[in-house]
Amino acid sequence: MGERRNYTDGFWWSKDGLRLHYRDYAGADDRPPVLCFPGLTRNARDYDGLASRLAGARRVLCIEFRGRGESAYAKDPMSYVPLTYLQDVEALLADLGITRFVAVGTSLGGIVTMLLAATDGAKIAGAVLNDVGPELDPGGLARIRSYVGKAVWHPTWMHAARALAENNADVYPGYGIEDWLRMAKRLYRVNSSGRIVLDYDMKIAEPFRVPGNEAGPDMWPTIDAMQGKPLLIVRGERSDILGAATADKMVARVKGAELVTVPGVGHAPTLDEPEVVEAIERLLAKVA
Repeated sequence: MGERRNYTDGFWWSKDGLRLHYRDYAGADDRPPVLCFPGLTRNARDYDGLASRLAGARRVLCIEFRGRGESAYAKDPMSYVPLTYLQDVEALLADLGITRFVAVGTSLGGIVTMLLAATDGAKIAGAVLNDVGPELDPGGLARIRSYVGKAVWHPTWMHAARALAENNADVYPGYGIEDWLRMAKRLYRVNSSGRIVLDYDMKIAEPFRVPGNEAGPDMWPTIDAMQGKPLLIVRGERSDILGAATADKMVARVKGAELVTVPGVGHAPTLDEPEVVEAIERLLAKVA
């Protein structure tokens, strides 16, 4: 039996003609919707837990950046950069007539969130930055560069789960095999040959391997653009991307910002952790 769907599929077009995909979880239209932006190699499936919890009370849109999931792959791999993702999101906002929303961004998705705040801050009603900030730890970036864009495949879901467990045990040390299976089904897809493969365009690695292309120039002004807005910063205690000092600096910089550190977890928290669920509820309560 297939999983029960509690969303509809939506599509929009980028300025350069790519058909892009999002999941649309229905909810009240009298309050700002929640837009979820995934990490570098991830897709809308990462946010199913969060979206399912919020659906009904709020509309939730889970975006798939170009080259991921059901979004089209780009002809030019050098378009796989945050500024292009920003333009793609702006095209979606214009298409749907969304003038105000709560942004939830994990890793790369958080960079796009920060850029949105800096370029059109009036649209941001509140934001969750998940394990990302204006300064990224070089060690973590080197780790990501070491694996992103390397095509791998597995004959069964159990093989995929065990490979994830072997490579990511330090990120989620408390995970059992069922947890790794759930993660595998978010990260991988079955291709036409019946192989289980990563669900993104391997060419997203090309610009990411160029130092500086993971974010851009000085990103601290994007944090200043969030002044006066509800802001939640989530950090994995073991994160090698968002350092503790950077997270503390972010909180000190934005009045009223909240920091939640998830114990025993690396990059990145799933946003399904109890302390994070409660913090997101607190943030949304501040957004009319």
